[in-house]
Amino acid sequence: MSKTGKEFMEKTQYRFLETSDQAMGYPQPDLEIGAGEDSKIIDLPHPERIKVESTDLRQVIEKRSSIRNYSSEAISMEELSYLLWCTQGVREVVRDVVTFRNVPSAGARHALETYILANNVEGLEKGLYRFLPIEHKLVEINTEKDIADKIKRGCLDQHFVKTSAVTFIWTAVPYRMTWRYGQRGYRYLHLDAGHTCQNLYLSAGSVGCGVCAIAAFIDEKINPALGIDGENEFVIYVATVGKK
Repeated sequence: MSKTGKEFMEKTQYRFLETSDQAMGYPQPDLEIGAGEDSKIIDLPHPERIKVESTDLRQVIEKRSSIRNYSSEAISMEELSYLLWCTQGVREVVRDVVTFRNVPSAGARHALETYILANNVEGLEKGLYRFLPIEHKLVEINTEKDIADKIKRGCLDQHFVKTSAVTFIWTAVPYRMTWRYGQRGYRYLHLDAGHTCQNLYLSAGSVGCGVCAIAAFIDEKINPALGIDGENEFVIYVATVGKK
């Protein structure tokens, strides 16, 4: 019987920590994956201009549940912008060294990237996009007709990956975290993903949407679908969103 998980927890204990790249003076990795010069950039409504009805937090928490069936109603660009802001929105960039965001992260390292599969978003072509949190914009990644099918297959063919209004796909860039924390940083990547997805559940509830988190995906299928190598960047969590 494999004990991989147990070995991971044991070998990432503090007593096994080695001197980090940060302590050795190596330059820190970029705060986000930027966009190429020829990339198509899509503006998002600014978070400060988005009006959301006041919602009782306790009620939202008590009604939180995973929802897999959605109506055919599209979500607006304003709602998408709001959800992105709540899950990875940048409140402040300090000296190009650290970002403070709307979710916690170990050492404010924020090693996650957010991709979205847009299935039914008003004013946005169907396809795969990546969020640029510092600029609060989207960069187009792939709008080929079969991209949704590829991502669906990567998620064990769970149908609601395509019937959602939008599917969030979070990837981890591990060196952003291990630069400071070494191999123990891999623990923190998963904690950060949990913080982020819970913010999605709560914020989606405030705009009449349901969410279903997905941890069942095939790494060797979903990573190539996003065009990432699965080592320096890899999918860590997925969640579907749509109108109830």
